[in-house]
Amino acid sequence: MNTTPDRSAVPETRDPKPEMRYAAALPDRPADAPRLGAADDDTVARFLVDAARLMRDLHCTDIIIFDVRGLSDVTNYVMIATGTSDRQIQSVARDVEALAKQSDMERYGREADAPKNWLLIDLIEVIVNLFERFTREHYDLEMLWGDAPRIAWELPNTNGTQR
Repeated sequence: MNTTPDRSAVPETRDPKPEMRYAAALPDRPADAPRLGAADDDTVARFLVDAARLMRDLHCTDIIIFDVRGLSDVTNYVMIATGTSDRQIQSVARDVEALAKQSDMERYGREADAPKNWLLIDLIEVIVNLFERFTREHYDLEMLWGDAPRIAWELPNTNGTQR
């Protein structure tokens, strides 16, 4: 049985930001990036896109995915999203964990600060950070991972906007 995914369904796009990569067509793993979890690259790529879209559909904003392969010893991708409240962040986390389970991705751990302004899900290959807006601004993980390439998870529309 051929397990190679059909990528013909992913349209060829020219991203205006060459440092961004579309998650459904991730580049090959760098030679110095170890395989951390049991999930294969195609599974992780599908999870990244599905999780980002799930977060968007559940009203999270400013969703960013960083490719930190070769930059981090603990994960390959870092996802960051902003939630609207502690209850919403907890609900989104439960749904992301359910999606990870459906994708056969192992959850290694989950951490949250006391008021639930920041919740972290460690899926080994991917670390998901869900923040309340002011807490996200305070910790500024975008600055920490600013040298890492960003992964585009939305397909551009023909008019140049994201969907």
